[in-house]
Amino acid sequence: MKFIKKFVRDTKAATAIEYGLIAALIAVAGISAMGLVGNSVSNTFNEVSTELNK
Repeated sequence: MKFIKKFVRDTKAATAIEYGLIAALIAVAGISAMGLVGNSVSNTFNEVSTELNK
């Protein structure tokens, strides 16, 4: 019974989970942003290549 009471009062695990969720959200946002930038850069290089081949 003491273990359950101690477990309920312990907030360290909740804080760790919150930090994990924040890190996951930042990672998803970063991956999305990098994907968009990568596509933009790829399009730019394709346009330059097309112009150079004319």
